[in-house]
Amino acid sequence: TLHQPVRTRIAAFLVTRGEATFTELKKELAITDGNLESHIKKMLAVKYIKKQKKTGASNRIQTIYTLTAKGKEAFENYLETLKRILTIKV
Repeated sequence: TLHQPVRTRIAAFLVTRGEATFTELKKELAITDGNLESHIKKMLAVKYIKKQKKTGASNRIQTIYTLTAKGKEAFENYLETLKRILTIKV
């Protein structure tokens, strides 16, 4: 799931920020609504991220995304795998 570059970037952003709105993710990743929504759905399906609704300024409801414990573990494992691959001596 995380091998896809956009999903890797979503996980990395959420690891460093803790949480983000759909709009923040879209701006940070510079992708379309549809593209981001597609990747978020895949990450929600495997329970790597969770979403919650929060009321923001002016009573506007926003969707906030965070990594789950399973998502953090998957991201850490993915990074470790990449490190091992990159340090293999031929």
